[in-house]
Amino acid sequence: MSVATDTGVKARIHPSPNHGQRAQGAPIDMVVVHYTGMETAEEALQRLCDPRAEVSAHYFVNEDGSILQCVPESRRAWHSGRSFWKGESDINSRSIGVEIVNPGHEFGYRAFPDAQIEAVISLLRDVCQRHGIHPWMVLAHSDIAPDRKEDPGELFPWDRLAEAGIGLWVPPFPLGAGVLMQEGDVGQPVEAVQSMLALYGYEIDINGKFDERTRQVVTAFQRHFRQEKVDGVVDESTIETLNTLLRKLPTLAT
Repeated sequence: MSVATDTGVKARIHPSPNHGQRAQGAPIDMVVVHYTGMETAEEALQRLCDPRAEVSAHYFVNEDGSILQCVPESRRAWHSGRSFWKGESDINSRSIGVEIVNPGHEFGYRAFPDAQIEAVISLLRDVCQRHGIHPWMVLAHSDIAPDRKEDPGELFPWDRLAEAGIGLWVPPFPLGAGVLMQEGDVGQPVEAVQSMLALYGYEIDINGKFDERTRQVVTAFQRHFRQEKVDGVVDESTIETLNTLLRKLPTLAT
């Protein structure tokens, strides 16, 4: 039986002990989307509620669309780990974490069922409206931790969320032949791409060297915004998609 939760969407309370106080004065201005990345939903939920694991999330969305709330929104859930976005490194204090059941790349990554995505849309719409979360602050775990994480991955339908008014997304520029830059390259064009990625929010050194970190960030960007080909290489499709996305930011649109 469902009981009252923080969200207006139908959900059940399934409490996790793994949470703490948010940093004083930190606004809730981000949503971070994860996949569970374990073989079964039961294993994942058990881990999120195991005090020895020291991980948790505010919400847990099953493949059938049912939603559990594990941590009150007023509390700091432990879902992001070492992460960064737009100058902030204590992402847990500023975010709502949503775990979506999917075995992930390690255990047979698969498409997310329609019922699950519809539930995610309803939940995120409610969360974003209540907290006034901007579209460009609805993030993948891989966006905030590109050196460590792949979730929710290239099969997650960010376009469907955007059609429902959630998150910032643009149709990716079509794939074409040719590589503009890749790991090992150096020079001003690399610095320009690094600057663009940093402007959007990613943690990246602007040093003109297409190093491992740059490849990781490009890969994370593609996994979210250019899902057809995720290879960490900057081609015309990648750079034009990034350009279009940046023009959607209010600071640049003006």
